[in-house]
Amino acid sequence: MTRELTTARLARKQCLSSSAQCFHFEFVLDELKSFQFTPGQFVSVVDQDPNGKEQTRAYSLASAPRGNRFDLCLNRVEGGFFSNRLPDLPVGGTIQIQGPLGYFTLREPITDSILVATGTGIAPMRGFAQWLFPEDGPDRSEGREIWLVYGTRHESELYYHEEFEALAARHANFRYLATLSRAAESWTGLRGYVQDHVARIVEERAARLGQPLPVPAPDAATPAAELHFDIHAYICGLSPMIAAVRERLKAFGWQRRQIVTERYD
Repeated sequence: MTRELTTARLARKQCLSSSAQCFHFEFVLDELKSFQFTPGQFVSVVDQDPNGKEQTRAYSLASAPRGNRFDLCLNRVEGGFFSNRLPDLPVGGTIQIQGPLGYFTLREPITDSILVATGTGIAPMRGFAQWLFPEDGPDRSEGREIWLVYGTRHESELYYHEEFEALAARHANFRYLATLSRAAESWTGLRGYVQDHVARIVEERAARLGQPLPVPAPDAATPAAELHFDIHAYICGLSPMIAAVRERLKAFGWQRRQIVTERYD
């Protein structure tokens, strides 16, 4: 079945990192009064390449719903079709999209949550954070502890860094942990890989709450739909990172339904 296409107009473009050639885009859907989606979903951008072949590329929405607008975040990639077309798109230019699509969304009711991202995997996490802690609306976090563990190689590749720092300063239950694997000597923050910091969060939380690790397995007779957890992990990035974090969590006795993933390779 052919999905309906919607025209999106580029309203603003910003280079987040010149070294990584990462760009932030803000689009407007002029033909719609509102664009409703669930934070964490994606849109597919559709266009014909120079050979007349239709190309489609999925991009996570890098914002929470706000009227008829949405944000994207992506890197320019040598030889890539959309990863060059979008950075070269002038303000006022248009693209065709399908969506929203996808199931990488926060499970409800909201629980304590560890958001884990590398690179442009930060895009859906920004949407989660904006929805949980809106600037002009009620706090939806329900007082749950929310950790954002964001890893990359260099400080220049920490996208939306100041935005997350400001959010953490405003909300005591939002903790932002940025970690670098190839940090310069001047870097005073965390170092190493995201899976190590996620493991520490789980261990410290369990100790504080008096919970055993590994977590006891649920009763095998309990239907999957009736399993309830007090914490979830949401992981977005390349497959090796996702696998590394998943294995650390499984070693703590976490169940498959507690670990929600979205890979972009």
